[in-house]
Amino acid sequence: QRKTPLKPKPYYGYRLLTAAFVAQFVSIGIYSYVLGPFMEPMTTDLNWSRGDYTLSRTLGQLVMAIVGFIVGAKVDAIGARPIMALGTLILGAALFAHSLVESRFAWWFLNGVVLTCGCAMVGNLVVNVTLSKWFVLHRGKAIAIAAMGVSMGGIILTPLSTWLIDNLGWREAWVWLAALSTVVMIPVTLAMRRKPEDYGLRPDGLSEAEFLSNQGDKARLEEALAFTRGQAIRTLSFYALVIAFGFFSINIIVLLLHSVPFLTDEGFTRNEAALAIVIASIPAMLSKPFWGTLIDRMPVKPLAAISASLTGVALRLIILAVGSQSLFWTYAAFVVLGLGWGGMIPMQEVIWANFYGRTNLGAIRGAGLPFALTLSALAPWLVGRHFDLYGDYVAALTVVAVLNIVSGLLIYLIKPPSKNTAIA
Repeated sequence: QRKTPLKPKPYYGYRLLTAAFVAQFVSIGIYSYVLGPFMEPMTTDLNWSRGDYTLSRTLGQLVMAIVGFIVGAKVDAIGARPIMALGTLILGAALFAHSLVESRFAWWFLNGVVLTCGCAMVGNLVVNVTLSKWFVLHRGKAIAIAAMGVSMGGIILTPLSTWLIDNLGWREAWVWLAALSTVVMIPVTLAMRRKPEDYGLRPDGLSEAEFLSNQGDKARLEEALAFTRGQAIRTLSFYALVIAFGFFSINIIVLLLHSVPFLTDEGFTRNEAALAIVIASIPAMLSKPFWGTLIDRMPVKPLAAISASLTGVALRLIILAVGSQSLFWTYAAFVVLGLGWGGMIPMQEVIWANFYGRTNLGAIRGAGLPFALTLSALAPWLVGRHFDLYGDYVAALTVVAVLNIVSGLLIYLIKPPSKNTAIA
């Protein structure tokens, strides 16, 4: 059923870009960027091991997979707004409850389950599927600009949470983060819309005549060749992408959680360690429009392979620099890491949309999450357990670096799917 048309100019999709930017700033910032600064004070105060603390993120990855499977199809059907409204309430309540944590079970439940549900309902999958429906010709640039919000989370929330913890205590810091997240997410939620066709619009702001010309060829072809979820999961390309991007994502999950304790263990101060995440986040943010522009103009798979491999090389450089106790070279390696991170989100989203179309993209992306996130779920916990057992991060982080390079090779080799070659 068509709804009352929105004002066609300026194109409403650009407002969604801003909303998606802020949503990812909050969701990924809270889910990943703030956990590193909280690790040392919480484990010390509550007498936990780092394995105890990081187990919440392993549980969170599994929960994220389940929620993503459900939410993905709902985004296609009802749009992002009702999903994000509920997610905002869950996220705010979970963050406030973090300030009351006393036991490991409460931490695992609140951070691993409840907070993860809230972040999943306001985060990447929901907003990027929405953007993929509103942009086709400029999809790479649009998703890249919105994904700058992820990096902004590292630039702002990592040092902010560190300052709050050091000056107010970790319990009070969670309360402030709860208030910030809720206030910011309310207008973002109200701005969301399902797809342009609901409002008499075409993707990329094209007029009807432009859409029916060669400018609309790609969008029309996507509609004609779009896969259903059932068709997608019967292709080998689906599982190859899941494995490749699962290995790719391990890097950021592990480093956002373990960078601060890794650096402080080697003699750097908490502020110097937190600054390393900021230093990685700045090139990650600034390089996203560059990656997005390249995606719209060049074949995306080789670019994604470069981005994934670069994160692995950068991680190995970080290990060497930290081992030499050089703050300058450590920060330089984090700059390289940020350049690799910059391509991660836009390339992943564009490849999925290019392979399977935008019509059922939410359902297809959601179907891939249980496999991809399960692959990466154990990584942060295993790295934490390795430290607990051996008192060292080097071997575990080296394995992560190798998996990043493997993911780059896999992405380069994956072929686009065909309905005629689906698995029987």
